[in-house]
Amino acid sequence: MSKSSFPFSRKNYKLMFIGIALIIIGFVIIGLDSAPHGNGVLGLTVGPLVTLAGFIFEFYAIFAKTESN
Repeated sequence: MSKSSFPFSRKNYKLMFIGIALIIIGFVIIGLDSAPHGNGVLGLTVGPLVTLAGFIFEFYAIFAKTESN
């Protein structure tokens, strides 16, 4: 067992940053919708799906096991 002061490994943190980037990209896609009040395809379908994928990826990043040597 390693004596790291961090609760997660480097792999977990990289995956978490990817998940955060997906969430931010999803919100940007929602904001890019040109329809009034975000009621177009980007605001109602694509953006929320990308954001949801980001949150699911975050759960995976938190629960991913690291390789033990």
